[in-house]
Amino acid sequence: KMTHVGLTVGDIVQEVRQQNVQVAAGVIGQPPIDNSGAFQLNVTTQGRLQEVEEFGQIVVKRGDDGRVTRLSDVARIELGAQDYSRISYLDGKPAVAILVYQRPGTNAVDAAEEIKQTMANLNKDFPEGVGYEIAYNPTDYVEESIAEVFETLYITTILVVLTVFLFLHGWRPTIIPVIAIPISLIGTFAAMQLFGVTLNTLSLFGLVLAIGIVVDDAIVVVENVERLIADGLSPREATHKAMDEVGSALIATTLVLIAVFVPTMFVPSLSGRFYQQFALTIAISTAFSTFVSLTLSPALCALLLKPKNSERNRMGKIVDVLFGWFFRAFNRFFDFTGNIYAGIVSRIIRFSGVSLLIYGGLLVATWFSFGIVPSGFIPAQDQGYIIVSIRLPDGASLARTDVVTQRVAAIGSKIDGVAHSVGIAGLSGSTFTISPNAAVSFLPLEDAKERAARGRGVNAIIDDLRREVAVINEAQVFIIPPPPVRGIGRGGGYKMYVQDQGGAGIEALNQVTETMLAKANEQPGLVQVFSNFRISVPQIYANVDRTKAQMLDIPISNIFEALEVYLGSVYVNDFNFLGRTYRVTAQAEPEFRDEPDDILRLRTRSARGTSVPLGSVVELKRTAGPDRIVRFNLFPAADLNGNTVQGYSTGQSLATMEQLADENLPPGFGYAWTEIAFQERQAGNTIVFLFPLAVLFVFLTLSAQYESWILPLAIILIVPLCLLFAIIGIWFRGMDNNILTQIGFIVLVGLACKNAILIVEFAKAEEDAGKDRFQAAVDACRLRLRPILMTAFSFILGVIPLLIATGAGFEMRRVLGTAVFSGMLGVTLFGLFLTPVFYVVLRRYAHKSKKGVNKESAANQKAAELTTVGAASTETDASL
Repeated sequence: KMTHVGLTVGDIVQEVRQQNVQVAAGVIGQPPIDNSGAFQLNVTTQGRLQEVEEFGQIVVKRGDDGRVTRLSDVARIELGAQDYSRISYLDGKPAVAILVYQRPGTNAVDAAEEIKQTMANLNKDFPEGVGYEIAYNPTDYVEESIAEVFETLYITTILVVLTVFLFLHGWRPTIIPVIAIPISLIGTFAAMQLFGVTLNTLSLFGLVLAIGIVVDDAIVVVENVERLIADGLSPREATHKAMDEVGSALIATTLVLIAVFVPTMFVPSLSGRFYQQFALTIAISTAFSTFVSLTLSPALCALLLKPKNSERNRMGKIVDVLFGWFFRAFNRFFDFTGNIYAGIVSRIIRFSGVSLLIYGGLLVATWFSFGIVPSGFIPAQDQGYIIVSIRLPDGASLARTDVVTQRVAAIGSKIDGVAHSVGIAGLSGSTFTISPNAAVSFLPLEDAKERAARGRGVNAIIDDLRREVAVINEAQVFIIPPPPVRGIGRGGGYKMYVQDQGGAGIEALNQVTETMLAKANEQPGLVQVFSNFRISVPQIYANVDRTKAQMLDIPISNIFEALEVYLGSVYVNDFNFLGRTYRVTAQAEPEFRDEPDDILRLRTRSARGTSVPLGSVVELKRTAGPDRIVRFNLFPAADLNGNTVQGYSTGQSLATMEQLADENLPPGFGYAWTEIAFQERQAGNTIVFLFPLAVLFVFLTLSAQYESWILPLAIILIVPLCLLFAIIGIWFRGMDNNILTQIGFIVLVGLACKNAILIVEFAKAEEDAGKDRFQAAVDACRLRLRPILMTAFSFILGVIPLLIATGAGFEMRRVLGTAVFSGMLGVTLFGLFLTPVFYVVLRRYAHKSKKGVNKESAANQKAAELTTVGAASTETDASL
């Protein structure tokens, strides 16, 4: 039609742009004006069009005979979509997929609530038969995780209260440490608000650990007061004496728990954010609990505790009737155990050389234990959805991709545990870029607890899905777990870029990438390693014969304009519709751009005004080339994406990929990690430097507290064993040494020192009172056994909910719980026997050193006296 009336696409675009414009017509009578008019009137006219019919009335050509050609005569005008590059489905039904991303610095939960409210309001105006579904909401996982942690918090509190009640045998002594829990938590929340720390999963983890820590100081106070009351003192006198005995120990333990986290405040990157959340939460709660134990707890002891042999009230009588028999049996057993323990300690101290050899063997075992546990970064988690990336052969049309997308989505919706199936054809699942031969399917899962009850964890669903999609031969289907930290990468697994640093070209880059892919997919710990780098994408090269075009008097710009408008969908201008502004675009009808040869039949205008087919000046060639070229760190690069086989750690996968790169990359090529793998490698061996620094800070703090290096050394020598037993627990449960494990290491440093302080502090006091160091150490062990076990078991039992966690986010809670549970259990057991040995041996060494220094000083003093006497005699002789 356009050729028949002598029009080109350039004419059409130009006329639409001229006749569909935004117009400000002006004002009648607007100053400045000579005469003073009575009115001032705005002039309006129709500039920008709104209706399809109005566009159809645009005159695109007028003839000499007065006849006009309108746009509707040569074009089909419709109100369509702005973009046809993607096709979306929800549970097999056509849908419009809207991906909403959170702005930096905003609260995800608040944003999700606003989206829900907005969609509910919009739904009121949806036409009949149209609805909406929030198929996946990541904040559901966040809220479930927080709810699970709160549940863990409640269970931990109950277990800690029961532990205290078991050891203290009454509601009066039990309520004193328990009061420290809410006061410490409320103070912690206030401080978190002050420092800008949000109440998130990590800070709540810190609170769970803090529950077992904040009662420790109050337990020590109450237990010591109870012991002194049993010796015949009144509650007030017992409280005064107890605070004299344990006050400095409480301050020392608090300083240790704060000092141990000081180095973590300087850890950079993502690892630092993890450490700092725990550091602030535990350090603040510990400081508040110590303040309570030094002020409120003694006051409550003096007020609530009863003197020895005093008459019980009704509540005390009820407790005695119900549990008295158990408490008496427990006390007899504990006294018997305490005497046996003291006897064993006395023998161990006598054979201190053997004990130190055993300790040395444990240190060696600690060093080698790190080699048996694979390294990791952040545990993979069941976040409630799975990403399926689909890729057809290069050059495949969107229609072919759409068919495969629907098939994959249908398979996914039938998998047990999948709640919804969202398919988007035309969107790459690995790069999230527009690609006609790629698609992505999101599979939101059912509630985690319900699936866990049926044994349908995310790994089981992924295994079933991989088995089902293996029958699809038309495309490559990759199952991608979500990233462990939202916002860092498009998916889980790892991502490496192979870089052409020497300018070898894309052919060489492609060859190296193919070699890496082949080698990587042969490795047992790696699965579904793939690359999005393609250099063989079918293309059509339109070779314009510029010389011939000039000879035929065809402007080159007209040729490019025809190609651009017919094939490329050119933006013309805008139009108004339903109170909003939308785009006007121009494009050829599908039948004129369906086959490559259609390009040759397209027509343009020469400078003489004649219509010329593009085939007269354009030659088509079928070629192949890259669909896109990525530069990473300024170098041309190809990505390598992959996942880790269940049973292997991410650290092992990264090490395998690095080894393959070192073996197979030729000179001039390098590699770099990105996304979560980059964060893992950046974290590196942080714990190797962080743990010694934490121990050093503790040692310096204790040295300042005791003005000695002997006592701090006797305290911290037990610390390395917490690593050994934490690693043993992690290995036994088949976990890896990740950032949560390492946070547990730092917490254990403070807790291990806390137990040792109670023994060393009391032994030093007994030795200062006149006892020999051997007897002082044995008495300290016997008298401090009860508070040590109380504080240790209040923490150990308090982390059991983490140890056996279920529900959303259980993977992280189990790792942390396993590390601190096994580490605290082991270091408590061995610390009870080795700490007195360290104390006696080091005090003996200090005594010998001091004795040697005293002898040397005495000898020097005697020599000085002889010299003085000799000098005096000489002086006398001279005077005579």
